[in-house]
Amino acid sequence: MEYSYLGKSGLKVSRLCLGTMNFGPETEEKEAFKIMDAALDAGINFFDTANVYGHDRRGWTEEIIGRWFQQGGGRREKVVLATKVYGDMKNENDGPNTGSGLSAYKIRRHLDASLKRLQTDHIELYQMHHIDRNVSWDELWGVFESVVDRGQVDYIGSSNFAGWHIAVAQAEAKARRFLGLVSEQHLYNLNERSAELEVLPAAQELGLGVIPWSPLAGGLLGRNALAGTGSRSARSKEKIEQNRGKLEQFAALSRELGEKEDVIALAWVLSHPAVTAPIIGPRTLDQLEDALRVPEVKLSEDVLTKLNEIFPGPGKPAPEAYAW
Repeated sequence: MEYSYLGKSGLKVSRLCLGTMNFGPETEEKEAFKIMDAALDAGINFFDTANVYGHDRRGWTEEIIGRWFQQGGGRREKVVLATKVYGDMKNENDGPNTGSGLSAYKIRRHLDASLKRLQTDHIELYQMHHIDRNVSWDELWGVFESVVDRGQVDYIGSSNFAGWHIAVAQAEAKARRFLGLVSEQHLYNLNERSAELEVLPAAQELGLGVIPWSPLAGGLLGRNALAGTGSRSARSKEKIEQNRGKLEQFAALSRELGEKEDVIALAWVLSHPAVTAPIIGPRTLDQLEDALRVPEVKLSEDVLTKLNEIFPGPGKPAPEAYAW
């Protein structure tokens, strides 16, 4: 396994991040334990979750991870743990403050609840799951400074931020002499490259590591995406049909290279210099094992050019992409 610093921090994380969103609703606890053990054995030390994961039973995924930690064997000590705050937990009594958001009130309460579910006293990376336009950076950095000072959190990250949100956040943090954001978790894959316009350049300029979510576009870029569509949702079938031409070319290129589509798609994401680690979300142990080879796969310039022709991006970053 390869490792990289997370943004401008001194924290080293694996070049693959284990996503846990399926644990509970899609993957039973026993299988989730096996996946986490296998990931750790393979050198993946970076695990990502969120307080809302668990679908209708929000917090379920964090509970599973907490019970896995409690098995001991150095599991907690070996893991760089990332979770998120913003969403409505629904099953927590927030009174009139129930709902999504990032008030200091919500952050303190939801952090304490996450720590309890995860059965740990600290979180390495605490991420804002979305921007909250109703909360000032004075309020946000004030509460984040306090949880860092208390040792409950080591680093702060963002997710689903625009490029200008990242720029403002870092300027406000600098004015307070605070480290600010060390990472941005963002939608990025071969079929959705809008992050190249502003988010990836902003992250590179300001020292944030980028953690792409949905690097396989919800399975669209996975192996056999064009086959066996009978059990897929109507929305998935529609996306496949909309992108059938590109997917057929992608499948042909993958066969030519002797690799599966998901391996190529993940390797492409990992090749961008702004990217620290794409999030892989295996439902089974077999899916995890297939992904472990990705950091070893190096795509040639010819292959990158072909992929760019199949899945064209926005071109140059902003403003050249849309200005004279």
